[in-house]
Amino acid sequence: MNIFQFLRILWAYRLIVLACVTVALIGSVAFVQIAKPRYEAQSRVMLDIVKPDPVTGQVMSSPFVRAYTKTQIELVQDYQVAGRAVDNLGWAERPGIRNWYESEKTPGLDFKAWATQKIVDGTTARVVEGSNILEITYASDSPARSKEVSEALRKAYVDLSLQSRQEAAKRNAEWYENQAEKAKGLLLRSEQTKADFERATGIVLQDAGIDLESARLAALATQGAAPIMTPAAAATSQSEVQLAQVEAELAQANRVLGPNHPQLLELRRKRDILTAQVSRERNVGGAQAAAAASAARASSGLLEAQKAKVMGQREQVERLRLMQADVNLRRDQYNQAATRAAQLRQEAEVSVAGATSLGTAVTPQAPVFPNKPLIVGLSLPVGAALGLLIGLLMEFAGRRVRGPDDLAAVLRGTPVLGVIQGEPPKRKGLKGLIPTLPQLALRPRSARA
Repeated sequence: MNIFQFLRILWAYRLIVLACVTVALIGSVAFVQIAKPRYEAQSRVMLDIVKPDPVTGQVMSSPFVRAYTKTQIELVQDYQVAGRAVDNLGWAERPGIRNWYESEKTPGLDFKAWATQKIVDGTTARVVEGSNILEITYASDSPARSKEVSEALRKAYVDLSLQSRQEAAKRNAEWYENQAEKAKGLLLRSEQTKADFERATGIVLQDAGIDLESARLAALATQGAAPIMTPAAAATSQSEVQLAQVEAELAQANRVLGPNHPQLLELRRKRDILTAQVSRERNVGGAQAAAAASAARASSGLLEAQKAKVMGQREQVERLRLMQADVNLRRDQYNQAATRAAQLRQEAEVSVAGATSLGTAVTPQAPVFPNKPLIVGLSLPVGAALGLLIGLLMEFAGRRVRGPDDLAAVLRGTPVLGVIQGEPPKRKGLKGLIPTLPQLALRPRSARA
């Protein structure tokens, strides 16, 4: 089928297409007049997922942001938030809402459940793209009701978030306090056991976990490892040098002077003094060496004795260290539980709900449904498409020859020698350009070949 065949078919069923367009237009106008309008009001809150927690200082990590926002959206549409909004609005005391309930009274639903379901059915929530703003939308047939319910939903959501956070913090604080009390009891018991063992054994551990006897052993080992400094005797002391000089002078004087010469006697006296001095210096060096050797032997004996003592109480020291490790563990557990309980108690007293209200809802001025221009505008192409579809179905159900192309398609392989067209109608002025409906009806529906 080419474009000319399609246009011939369209022209043949133009009345059907026009009728479908007219019916669709009339139906759309009637629908927008009869349809119940729906108004939407929005209120917004900002989720505090970027700022750190005011108590713990923690910031929500990126992988949990999507799950958190999805949870908040579901929470807005939850029956608990809607029920709180019903209480805040005071619908139970409003005669108009009561009459509405009586007119739609559903078996098995009391007023509170019915009103909560009405709010849940009209509530939607979403996170504004690229931000942490949660938008709460409520749809109703009344602009004023849409605004007040949207405001009530936002307040109920913020209040419930704060209450849930405080209650969760209180429950967790109570649990951590119980754990802290248990850890405190175990800590005191461990401390008492350690103290009793220290009194029984006389072993006391220092801050580094080393007992006193081991510390003494380490000190003795350090002393024994140090070299014993003994005064090394000089190869030739000053007194010995002077003595040698005096003896040389004395030998020279013996050859020159007489035995009773005063100078010779002076040299002999000086030699005796220096000889006594050298003897004393040698005696002092030997005593010091002997004292050093004696001290080394004594230190070695003390080291061995201390080593034996430490080895004898090694098992008790190890048990005491295990007790000290248990005490340290109990103390850490108690400190952690007490610290966490204090943080949760502080968190239970904060007035930050994790969401901040942004402005107030605005009363909608125009309904979001029905969109009259859109519905009426779409009815025209929809009616035209429906009429064209009906015309094509009727054409394919009973195909007719409307032109040479149709005849050539029927007589395949047979050449068409010529086409005889009917005499065109006479046109008189402008009036003749517009055919009337009777003329259209009497016009031949197909060309004759």
